[in-house]
Amino acid sequence: MPLLALGLAIVAGLVAWVFLGPLERAHVRDQLTGFPDSDATAHGLRPMVLAGLCALPALATVAYLTAGSLSRYLVRQFLAIFLICLCALFSLWLLMDLSDNLSDFRGTKKPLEAAMAFYGIRVPAVLLLLLPYSLLLALLYSLGKLSAQREIVAMIQSGRGVVRLCLPLLVAGLFCTLASLGLNYHWAPVAEGLQDDMMAQAKGIDAMDASQVLYRNTANRRLWMIGAFPPDYEKGMPLREVEITTTDEQDHIISRLSASEAAWDRQYHHWTFSNPVIGRFSQGKPPVFESPGKSLVVTDWPETPWLLIKPGLSPKYLGIPDLNTWLSAQQAGNRFGEAAPYETHWHHRWALPFTCLVTVLLASPLAIHFSRRGPGGGVFLAVVLSTLLMFTGTICLAFGEAGLMPPALAAWLPNLLFGVLGLYLFHRRITGRPIYQSLRRLIPVAP
Repeated sequence: MPLLALGLAIVAGLVAWVFLGPLERAHVRDQLTGFPDSDATAHGLRPMVLAGLCALPALATVAYLTAGSLSRYLVRQFLAIFLICLCALFSLWLLMDLSDNLSDFRGTKKPLEAAMAFYGIRVPAVLLLLLPYSLLLALLYSLGKLSAQREIVAMIQSGRGVVRLCLPLLVAGLFCTLASLGLNYHWAPVAEGLQDDMMAQAKGIDAMDASQVLYRNTANRRLWMIGAFPPDYEKGMPLREVEITTTDEQDHIISRLSASEAAWDRQYHHWTFSNPVIGRFSQGKPPVFESPGKSLVVTDWPETPWLLIKPGLSPKYLGIPDLNTWLSAQQAGNRFGEAAPYETHWHHRWALPFTCLVTVLLASPLAIHFSRRGPGGGVFLAVVLSTLLMFTGTICLAFGEAGLMPPALAAWLPNLLFGVLGLYLFHRRITGRPIYQSLRRLIPVAP
């Protein structure tokens, strides 16, 4: 086993520093080149977070080796079922999603390559989705099996308490939380946002990152309306169907520039508008339209593509670095839109991974049983509570996006509520009082 830990550490180092590290650093350089106002510190941490994700299996193996024999036995019982559940859930998800997208893949030139690229990109988001459910099923099965075979009773009679028995499982939940934190830092939300682009590229269709984006430059009194952003707009690809309206201090229209494309020169920092048409407006007079030619170059406008697209970015597809960039620009006085959805999702990026730890707190005391009544009631209650945890998280997230709840509270409230409930269930299990007795008191009984 020590050789296994050493081998995993070597593999993690090779993968992180030879393959994934340089690739991610190149992506970060492209990001900072295309988006000079990005949060350089947060984006610079991406290779380090990726290296930490690669190192998690080696760290988990070290934690396993330093544990006692009884803890290692519990971990083996749990880990085998956990991997089976994770693979089974992933297979089911893959089959259902593939059935929905099969016709789209058939319409591509290379269906197999398109499907592999499409699902390869989505792996981080799918793992983030399935980890809590895999934990729940594995805990219910493994602890229920050990309880049915009276092994839990034998362990307690040897001097181990319930908390001590569940400690290795809590550590396993902590490792899943760390993995979810790493995935949710950047790659999982971004992967969800790339679905449509990946499918469009596979079909040979021009993908668009955003459409119908509205940006208001308050200082210069310019209103931009962009029909569509191409996927490589940060590398110089032109924006499409652009209309810029300029107003005076009384909000009267002075001019309106319409163009089929607007290209930004990163080197010289000027705009080139293709097929421009300029409308001049005066009070009490009809507008006058003119066409300067095939192109029009504007050198003194401060707007940039990465500034214009911010109002069109969906917060659910932004990781921590991009959310930092958006919120920093908003705090600097650039009013792109309502900040509540972006602040809520920023907190949600940190809060969501702890669902794994809360799931362990809920499932462990309910999966352990000592009576002959069987695990049915505890299993049912654990599934109900876990479902309520996910449902409450969705509702609170919607309230936070709508501004009806403070962003931090909307993101963390479900974990806090059900975490406290999990600690209470542990207390009931430690004191030997059946949990179903508490539920019976809540149900009125007819005299």
